[in-house]
Amino acid sequence: MAVKQILPFGDPILRKRAKPVTEMTERTIKLLDDMVDTLYASEGRAGLAAPQVGVLRRVVVMDCGDGLIELINPEILEMHGEQTGAEACLSFPGYYGYVKRAQSVKVKTLSRNGETVIVHGEGYLARCIQHEIDHLNGVLFVDHVRENWLIHEDTKQKIDLLDVIRLTKQGQ
Repeated sequence: MAVKQILPFGDPILRKRAKPVTEMTERTIKLLDDMVDTLYASEGRAGLAAPQVGVLRRVVVMDCGDGLIELINPEILEMHGEQTGAEACLSFPGYYGYVKRAQSVKVKTLSRNGETVIVHGEGYLARCIQHEIDHLNGVLFVDHVRENWLIHEDTKQKIDLLDVIRLTKQGQ
């Protein structure tokens, strides 16, 4: 197992759609294990999608405070309600923005054993699930930010979202 480098905001891989896992292999299990190590080494963050470590596969690992959740080929089946809250991203460290998401989600996914599992998320967990599934589709949280700026976690300084978009285009 190893800690992988997390791709920075602006890397073109983050804007690509990940491909489904077609079979559970040792390579997929190693990817899951490496992603778990990377997630826990990243100072309290909630989730990590495979494209963030340069692998275009539909794999997510998360720990939103109640233990590890692994999602393989996740599909959102249902979404209900609405919530708005702060979101951040390991690929854009130090900044957050306010995003509207569904309050609850129901997701069909595979376990690392290849079994179909249904995962229900409410509140913060629902927010995390939606954020990470977006990564699998090449969508970033800044695409959903309600205001025209992000906020620096320490200084509370705002950065104009147009500057963020310019940074992204330069990386493509």
